[in-house]
Amino acid sequence: MKLDLSKPILYLITRGATTETTTGDSPEFKQILEQISSAVAAGIDLIQIREKRLAASVLFELSEHAVAITRGTDTQLLVNDRADIAAAVAAGGVHLATTSLPTSIIRATFGDDFLIGASTHSREQLHAARDGGADFAVFGPIFETGSKLQYGPPLGLEQLTNAARELPAFPLLALGGMSVENAQQCIRAGASGIAGITLFADSKNLKVTVTAIRSLTLVIRRANEE
Repeated sequence: MKLDLSKPILYLITRGATTETTTGDSPEFKQILEQISSAVAAGIDLIQIREKRLAASVLFELSEHAVAITRGTDTQLLVNDRADIAAAVAAGGVHLATTSLPTSIIRATFGDDFLIGASTHSREQLHAARDGGADFAVFGPIFETGSKLQYGPPLGLEQLTNAARELPAFPLLALGGMSVENAQQCIRAGASGIAGITLFADSKNLKVTVTAIRSLTLVIRRANEE
């Protein structure tokens, strides 16, 4: 599945606030669905349900409700790691971690119309994701962020620039320590879009955040054309 690269791809990742005890009646369950509704209204392109601790049955229920919200809109829904659940609820696709099944197996199993994103933390992983049939990759962390300390020091803008030059036709989304201000630096460095957890966590101001990033990107692209 191809992504529209005429605008920056904005990828909201849920916060992972659910637990093994979460049910469909839990506040955090309902908050995710409210966040997804706000994201659709704001014009977010991709949403990843990244709730790793949920029981499979509850993840299925959550994904099913989320698909109902995104159906008929321009927003695509992906389920973290669980391609089987994503396919069962007719979500757009799956997002694969570095510990997930290989991208090539997911592609062969679920077909060309199944959207596949991949988390990558090195240019070698980027090439593997592209060669395995992923539609895009999240690359990071670009900037320092507490949630990504296990991946070592930030990759930085220079590595993002080099990666984008090596794979010019493969969409790379920058992740890690993202803000409205440094998002424009990532787009200037060659990223096709921005992925974020904290960046997109404030549902009340989500539309403002989306508009700001897209406006700054338009300025950058017009400057490059001159």
